[in-house]
Amino acid sequence: MTHAMPNKDQKELGNKFRKAREAAHLTQLEVAKAAGINVSYYAEIERGEVNPSFDKIKKIVRALKLDSFDIV
Repeated sequence: MTHAMPNKDQKELGNKFRKAREAAHLTQLEVAKAAGINVSYYAEIERGEVNPSFDKIKKIVRALKLDSFDIV
Protein backbone atom coordinates (compact mmCIF):
# COMPACT_ATOMS: atom_id res chain seq x y z
CA MET A 1 0.00 0.00 0.00
CA THR A 2 1.41 3.34 -1.05
CA HIS A 3 0.49 6.94 -0.54
CA ALA A 4 1.35 8.08 -4.08
CA MET A 5 -2.13 9.44 -4.84
CA PRO A 6 -2.70 12.89 -3.34
CA ASN A 7 -4.77 12.77 -0.16
CA LYS A 8 -7.60 14.74 -1.84
CA ASP A 9 -7.99 12.02 -4.48
CA GLN A 10 -7.85 9.25 -1.88
CA LYS A 11 -10.61 10.98 0.09
CA GLU A 12 -12.71 11.45 -3.05
CA LEU A 13 -12.40 7.76 -3.94
CA GLY A 14 -13.25 6.77 -0.37
CA ASN A 15 -16.31 9.01 -0.37
CA LYS A 16 -17.54 7.50 -3.63
CA PHE A 17 -17.19 4.00 -2.20
CA ARG A 18 -18.90 5.02 1.05
CA LYS A 19 -21.85 6.64 -0.76
CA ALA A 20 -22.25 3.61 -3.04
CA ARG A 21 -22.08 1.24 -0.07
CA GLU A 22 -24.66 3.22 1.88
CA ALA A 23 -26.95 3.44 -1.16
CA ALA A 24 -26.72 -0.36 -1.44
CA HIS A 25 -27.52 -0.70 2.29
CA LEU A 26 -24.34 -2.67 2.91
CA THR A 27 -21.95 -2.61 5.85
CA GLN A 28 -18.22 -2.15 5.49
CA LEU A 29 -17.83 -5.77 6.57
CA GLU A 30 -20.18 -6.99 3.83
CA VAL A 31 -18.30 -5.07 1.14
CA ALA A 32 -14.92 -6.16 2.44
CA LYS A 33 -15.96 -9.82 2.52
CA ALA A 34 -17.40 -9.62 -1.01
CA ALA A 35 -14.20 -7.95 -2.23
CA GLY A 36 -11.97 -10.42 -0.40
CA ILE A 37 -10.17 -7.75 1.61
CA ASN A 38 -9.74 -7.01 5.30
CA VAL A 39 -12.53 -4.87 6.78
CA SER A 40 -10.01 -2.60 8.52
CA TYR A 41 -8.27 -1.95 5.21
CA TYR A 42 -11.61 -1.26 3.51
CA ALA A 43 -12.47 1.25 6.26
CA GLU A 44 -9.12 2.98 5.67
CA ILE A 45 -9.95 3.23 1.96
CA GLU A 46 -13.31 4.85 2.73
CA ARG A 47 -11.58 7.34 5.05
CA GLY A 48 -9.04 8.19 2.35
CA GLU A 49 -6.11 7.05 4.47
CA VAL A 50 -4.58 4.62 1.98
CA ASN A 51 -4.04 4.35 -1.74
CA PRO A 52 -5.48 0.98 -2.78
CA SER A 53 -4.04 -0.95 -5.67
CA PHE A 54 -5.91 -1.12 -8.95
CA ASP A 55 -6.70 -4.76 -8.19
CA LYS A 56 -8.32 -3.83 -4.85
CA ILE A 57 -10.32 -1.04 -6.50
CA LYS A 58 -11.63 -3.50 -9.11
CA LYS A 59 -12.68 -5.94 -6.39
CA ILE A 60 -14.52 -3.22 -4.48
CA VAL A 61 -16.22 -1.97 -7.65
CA ARG A 62 -17.46 -5.52 -8.30
CA ALA A 63 -18.57 -5.99 -4.68
CA LEU A 64 -20.58 -2.77 -4.88
CA LYS A 65 -21.90 -3.70 -8.35
CA LEU A 66 -20.73 -0.40 -9.77
CA ASP A 67 -19.84 0.57 -13.28
CA SER A 68 -16.12 1.37 -13.31
CA PHE A 69 -16.93 4.82 -14.64
CA ASP A 70 -18.96 5.57 -11.50
CA ILE A 71 -15.77 5.98 -9.52
CA VAL A 72 -13.69 7.98 -12.00
